[in-house]
Amino acid sequence: MARLKKFLFIVMGFVLLIAVWQIAAIIGGHQAALFPPPLKVGEALVSTIVDGSIFTHIQISLFRFFTGYVTAVFVAVLLGLVLGRLPVVWQVLDPVVQVLRPVSPIAWSPFIVLWFGIGNMPAIVIIFIAAFFPVLLSTVSAVKKVDKTYLRIAANFEMSRVETLWKIVLPASFPMVANGLHMALGSAWIFLVAGEMVGAQSGLGFLIVDARNSLSLDLVMACIVVIGGLGLILDKCIHYFETWVNRIWGGTQ
Repeated sequence: MARLKKFLFIVMGFVLLIAVWQIAAIIGGHQAALFPPPLKVGEALVSTIVDGSIFTHIQISLFRFFTGYVTAVFVAVLLGLVLGRLPVVWQVLDPVVQVLRPVSPIAWSPFIVLWFGIGNMPAIVIIFIAAFFPVLLSTVSAVKKVDKTYLRIAANFEMSRVETLWKIVLPASFPMVANGLHMALGSAWIFLVAGEMVGAQSGLGFLIVDARNSLSLDLVMACIVVIGGLGLILDKCIHYFETWVNRIWGGTQ
């Protein structure tokens, strides 16, 4: 019953969004070519589904996203676990991280394109940068807040440093690390599209640029809808992953 109610609320939210969109298209007085209404966008989306082109671009974008995101999470969590247990080293590196963190990954795009060329790698590198810092900072912060009792227990059992990190520190710090995974997911998905706009010849970001150049704004809006829908699905997936890990490690929801 609770799930049905939640589903109904989601449907109501989307219905309200479409209604506001349609009203704005009518009241705004813009031509359909400049501000396409929902029906016209739906027709453009259906046409890309029928010819299969949208699925090709989605597949490419998801490959780039997961490659960059998973790599960033792996590296950031590993570094965060180590640096969180080395406070002196972190004090040295923290100012450097705080200087680099606010820089938009797109600002690095001229160098990234020069170094990695045009194709998958520029978008993957941009996604990596976008996801790396949120996960790193949340992991370091989480490790610092691990209850010292857990560490004393690990010492009493004469666990090695690797065992302590993997069996004690990581499970204890995971709830805070999960917050970083959520933030990194949204940031990485946003910059995936931006990265594909500047250094790719395929993917959803490229499709938006290509449609814009041909003044097919209904297709642009259709791509935006697809990007938003996929972002919602990815957010739910990371939530279920968090729930699954918490269940295994005995965490609280």
